[in-house]
Amino acid sequence: KPSFSLTKTPLVCHGHTRPIVDINYSQPTPDGIFLASASKDGQPQLRDGRTGDWIGTFQGHKGAVWSCTLNESAFVAATGSADFTARVWDATSGDELCVLPHKHIVRTTAFERGMTGHRLLTGGAEKVVRVFDLNR
Repeated sequence: KPSFSLTKTPLVCHGHTRPIVDINYSQPTPDGIFLASASKDGQPQLRDGRTGDWIGTFQGHKGAVWSCTLNESAFVAATGSADFTARVWDATSGDELCVLPHKHIVRTTAFERGMTGHRLLTGGAEKVVRVFDLNR
């Protein structure tokens, strides 16, 4: 049974300029653990999950970013935004790999589990779940 102390001092990660609306840890990888955060500032960020050090910002959205997640290997990130898109990113370089247009705000994204997971789920204001095969 884990024991937690309520008197621990938290690690504080500054960088977003508007409220943070989603935050996710990666699975442990040979390169470490990573932290992905989404914010109303439209600048999803990637950080070292142990130190909180900023690694990079995924740039390209034109509105608030509601979701930011990493696949199991932490090599690929996905974001969902108020600009009616989900975007897929190379998490090691920050390059945008593809833009997935939607008809309304994308509020959530999730990768298929497993190291070879190639499907991305999105959901939001359209009231439907979309399943994208990223290998196609």
